[in-house]
Amino acid sequence: MISVGNISMGGRGKTPIVAEVARRLVAAGERPAILSRGYGRRVTADGVVVVSDGARVLADLDRAGDEPLLLAHSVPGAIVVVNDSRQLAGALAERSLGATVHLLDDGFQHLQLARDLDLVSIAPEDLRDRPAPFGRLREPVAALADADALVIDGEPPAAGGPAATPMFTLRRTLGTPVPIEADRFGPIAAGTAVSSVAGIARPERFRDALVAAGWTVAAQTTFGDHHRYRAADVDRIGSAARAAGAGVVLTTEKDAMRLRPFRPLPIAIYSVPLVVDLLPAAEFDRWLSAGLEASRS
Repeated sequence: MISVGNISMGGRGKTPIVAEVARRLVAAGERPAILSRGYGRRVTADGVVVVSDGARVLADLDRAGDEPLLLAHSVPGAIVVVNDSRQLAGALAERSLGATVHLLDDGFQHLQLARDLDLVSIAPEDLRDRPAPFGRLREPVAALADADALVIDGEPPAAGGPAATPMFTLRRTLGTPVPIEADRFGPIAAGTAVSSVAGIARPERFRDALVAAGWTVAAQTTFGDHHRYRAADVDRIGSAARAAGAGVVLTTEKDAMRLRPFRPLPIAIYSVPLVVDLLPAAEFDRWLSAGLEASRS
């Protein structure tokens, strides 16, 4: 079992890291199963919800939750299963769906499950922070000594992490925006002013990334992480964009999952893929392969 987690309150790229690790496992011939609690789902069914069997997406937003549904759509070949008991979800994925390796989404603090590899994402400022309620950490920085590898979201620190722990760098880039309603809207014309919408941890980071990528952001609308959109919110998004002279709305992939049920939308809304790399890529692949091999010996 491979766990991807962090020690902060959020915004450290766990979900895109899980997706990237799953893609690399699929490319290596594995059949990974992503195990999630499905935080924020509306319907909590008895038993395990199979969001994806590796070939088909089988659950909707209400039963899956936004992040599992996003993972199911973005990682073909990966199984995605949801249950409060991730041990139960893993057992079903292995016995009924042929999973060869488990990926535990947000699992660093989930000590009930034994894991073979603990991959922990941190930002440099985490090394200077304190546990809640005096800071934004879930647990002290000293807990990083239990990690098998760290992914640094930002500039690698000169010092502060466990000296013997392998460190990799998370590089984020934005992909080409994709319309939520592809049958109504095509590519965005050059020079179009846009409005940004984000309901994620640290939503301002999405706007800053759009500006850095060259977009003219005329308006910004933010919501809390995992915000459950309502029709009034969608109307507000459209009104804010039009008032600012923005022709289209750009949002995150996770928000797009929660906005899709409101189609037809009152304005063109595009999902902007977040492309992540774990660098150096060859070293990360060697670390991952060696860890799996050791766990099976």
